[in-house]
Amino acid sequence: MVTLLHFADAHIDMANYGRHDPASGLPLRVLDFLKSLDFIVDAAIAGQVDLVLFAGDAYKDRNPAPTFQREWGRRIMRLSRASIPTLLLVGNHDLSPALGRAHALETFDTLEVPHVRVIDRPALLTPDDLEGLPIQVLALPWISRSGLLAHLGVQVSDPAQVYEQIESRLIDLVHGWLDQVDPSLPVVLTAHASVQGARYGNERTVMLGSDLVLSGALVRDPRLDYVALGHIHRPQDLNPGSHPPVIYPGSIERVDFGEVDDDKFFVVARVERGATRVEWRQLTGVRPFLDCHARLESPQGVNERIRECLPPPEKLEGAIVRLVLEYPREWEPLIDEAALRSYCEPTFELHFVRRPQMETRIRLPDDQAIGSLPPLALLEKYLAAAHIEPVESKALLKLAAEVIGAVQRGYELDNKG
Repeated sequence: MVTLLHFADAHIDMANYGRHDPASGLPLRVLDFLKSLDFIVDAAIAGQVDLVLFAGDAYKDRNPAPTFQREWGRRIMRLSRASIPTLLLVGNHDLSPALGRAHALETFDTLEVPHVRVIDRPALLTPDDLEGLPIQVLALPWISRSGLLAHLGVQVSDPAQVYEQIESRLIDLVHGWLDQVDPSLPVVLTAHASVQGARYGNERTVMLGSDLVLSGALVRDPRLDYVALGHIHRPQDLNPGSHPPVIYPGSIERVDFGEVDDDKFFVVARVERGATRVEWRQLTGVRPFLDCHARLESPQGVNERIRECLPPPEKLEGAIVRLVLEYPREWEPLIDEAALRSYCEPTFELHFVRRPQMETRIRLPDDQAIGSLPPLALLEKYLAAAHIEPVESKALLKLAAEVIGAVQRGYELDNKG
């Protein structure tokens, strides 16, 4: 039996909310991600796991700042010093689309960091590649479309057939590997990819389309003993109750409001030939996201109604909150934003999204047809229906008159010519 720890989608430099920490100089949101990463590394060392498998996307983009590379490197070096074999699969956020450009994880290979191996191309790893561990790993990192075509030797004239051909070649590649493996040893497939039938955090089912999507049949092959996936942030098992487990552990922190309801995990799997036990380990202290919506139906008690749609202050503590408010435009002066922000002071960050609704339909008297009105008169009625301020309306009408006049003069000159 081999005990492996599987996690993915660290995105440690995701600093899209909040402030900086005065002590470290790092964005507070980056510290959130690093805290989860520390939790995972601590669990690997304390549990003396045999193998750590990271299924891709260390960063949010392909050009991480040196400071973020340092913080990621510090955590991976802890695994190296603990003599834990660690596989780092290259994800789409780690990879440059240009052929020949270094990817974001290449430093570990360049410096030959002990016990750390970067997987940036499809590979079959045997015990000889894994420090003698009695396990075999089939690895499919994310490769750009041009890289896939070059590696697999795919040549097609119709662009619509590219992904179909690539998937076919990948299936042949994996099946070829499965024919080569030692049948007495467990086999793990790891991939940074979408799999048909997986769900994103917003409940959007992944179906075959413009991107390469691996088939469910490929990852559910009974000759596999565990499938370690990365790329989709929602934690899920695509083969529940059956062998092999097909696991997306999800991202290690909430990245945006599409993950508002997702708990965060990593996985410890005890892999045996034909029998694997999976333990989901929940990450604690993950910063909450709260998504609140309100629609004002009456001008009475506007600010009380807004507060009613928000959680109590104790639940706002440290949360990233989005409040989306829909209301008739004419009620804008009734909204006390200063009082709202005061109430939400315990939050880590508040995003107040105003969505004023306005009546844009132009209503004409029964005896008047729209075709009977000149353009400027129609525009004036539209601006009035949209509740545009009189000063702005006057300026827009003046500009429209100048444009219409210029067009008419040009038309007259053309006719004279």
